Amino acid sequence: MIKVGILGAGTMGGMHAGCYSQIPDVKVVAIADRRRDAVQKVAEPLGAEVFEEADELIEKADVDIIDVCMPTPFHKEFVIKAARSGRHVFCEKPLALSVQDGEEMIEACDRAGVKFMVGHVLRYFHEYVAIKRQIDAGAIGRPAVIRASRCASQPVGWQDWYKKREMSGGVCLDLIIHDFDFLRWCFGDVERVFARGAMYDREIPVDYALVTLRFKNGVIAHVEGSWAHSGFFTTFEAAGSEGLIYFDSRTSSPIRIFVKTQEEGKAAVEVPESPVNVSPYFMEIDHFVGCVRDDREPEITGQDALEAIRIGIAALESIKTGKPVTL
Repeated sequence: MIKVGILGAGTMGGMHAGCYSQIPDVKVVAIADRRRDAVQKVAEPLGAEVFEEADELIEKADVDIIDVCMPTPFHKEFVIKAARSGRHVFCEKPLALSVQDGEEMIEACDRAGVKFMVGHVLRYFHEYVAIKRQIDAGAIGRPAVIRASRCASQPVGWQDWYKKREMSGGVCLDLIIHDFDFLRWCFGDVERVFARGAMYDREIPVDYALVTLRFKNGVIAHVEGSWAHSGFFTTFEAAGSEGLIYFDSRTSSPIRIFVKTQEEGKAAVEVPESPVNVSPYFMEIDHFVGCVRDDREPEITGQDALEAIRIGIAALESIKTGKPVTL
């Protein structure tokens, strides 16, 4: 039996708790959160012990995995404490608010010899898995230009921490960090970042960024993120030498691939949706549990998460200075 302790009983803490409960021979035995009502709501159905303080759970609970689902400013402290206690660590994205903090977290896990994975869950969404599979298979030829967008309303959390840029990092570190990681997964390392944005202030409650990434292999990507919309949606478009892949979460159509024809036009080919309706959150948690059980390295490493942070920090710097940032 693999026993799990969860730090944080918010939306993601509850989501992760439900995922662990579906995996055979895995049990959530402890959850920590200062908000009594929130932690009881998550813990009671699972029969988990409740702790008010995260430190107390780490010290007293008999667990093999500690899952850090706290607001981002607390990630560094509790990932390091969990690793030093000898527990394997899963941490929600983003990894941290600075590259240095992320490096220290990775080093602590390496020194302790524990498994460490960060929840870049986009890699488990079947639409994005299908997109990568088609790109890797050469469906559009040589990739050249990418456009991705991720737009939503301002999230609500503990003490409105998302609205405090020094705590959340805004859309660049909390929202389109998903796309930064996915694009690195598809196209490799980024060499330059240029960004523009509308920053949050008291008078204009808008957080928006348009980030241009130049990859070392020559691919250029434009990534748009916004917390100024009334609903959530994502789009993805990849143009290559032989065609184009297009996805829009607002439509009921599957992913479409437009390929060149002999007449120099483009014929649309639909990519069938996955017949397996499994939560991507379950798949990432199940993968991490499997890594702990079988002594395997996670598909998403701490270094992957660190590189996504590096891109996000560069985007924030570019917005501030108006200049491109070379990585």
